[in-house]
Amino acid sequence: MIMERTLKSICCTAAALFCCGAAAQEKEICFADPTIFVEDGKYYMTGTRSGEPAGFAVLESEDLVHWSYPAGRDSMILRKGDGTFGEKGFWAPQYFKDGGTYWFTYTADEQTVLASSDNVCGPFRQKAIGPIDGSAKNIDSYIFRDDDGKYYLYHVRFNKGNYIWVAEFDIEKGCIRPETLTRCLDCTEDWERTPNYPSNPVMEGPTVRKWDGIYYLFYSANHFKNIDYAVGYAWSESPTGPWTKHPASPIIDRSIVGENGSGHGDVFKGLDGKYRYVYHVHNSDKTVAPRKTRIVPLEMRKENGIFHIEADRDNIVIPVYNL
Repeated sequence: MIMERTLKSICCTAAALFCCGAAAQEKEICFADPTIFVEDGKYYMTGTRSGEPAGFAVLESEDLVHWSYPAGRDSMILRKGDGTFGEKGFWAPQYFKDGGTYWFTYTADEQTVLASSDNVCGPFRQKAIGPIDGSAKNIDSYIFRDDDGKYYLYHVRFNKGNYIWVAEFDIEKGCIRPETLTRCLDCTEDWERTPNYPSNPVMEGPTVRKWDGIYYLFYSANHFKNIDYAVGYAWSESPTGPWTKHPASPIIDRSIVGENGSGHGDVFKGLDGKYRYVYHVHNSDKTVAPRKTRIVPLEMRKENGIFHIEADRDNIVIPVYNL
């Protein structure tokens, strides 16, 4: 049974989300759009949160199951008004380390934003307050550095739907090269637009990895309120495409992981050298929020030079934190 091993030790009620049994002092993590950064034997998790203060909190762990706040309850690494852009809608954060600088991208006021710190736990601030590209609404940012030293910003732009774009990025100036803007994908597959929650096409939450010279773009499709919100991937020989959608997609959806609204996360390499995907799911079969965090190992094998990727549905982790 899916998640049987984990659920035996982490039993939760949908209403209160408090754990029962031996884990009575623990609570499920409710980060939407989660990401995990790995460094010096520890995992650091952040994501979209609800409540005040507006901004982003961080949790740390050594085993991916048990998490704690590194500097007290609700350790905030970025706060509204503390040297940062944005008044509302603090969504979809991402870490990126380059040299000794920790960069942090996020969405606020439906704009992508870049902040920095010299510490993984922040505080992340801006020298000049403003978005990366205020010429149009754009969300869900992801920085990728290629082997030749070029940086790329993958993000979502609106045009009668949500679509993933990429542009060359000047990380020091915090701006894109507009002439390099390229749309990555179109909504073409049945799984990417199901009728369970009618909406314009939605393709969002990009993560890009490069393995053995091939670029892999992970993305989510459908509206996040749709029970069929899911994760697929495409591959390319260039960071700007063209992209070929892999027929194994979706690799994470409710029929695979057993919970509705499974998507918008990030790929990370664990301390054991294995790749995993952290993502969120709906709170229950009847309610969307607050969305809950999950982690699933990825099984990868080469087929004709391209990785065939599947979620290891039997080893899904439900992360919890200490109350």
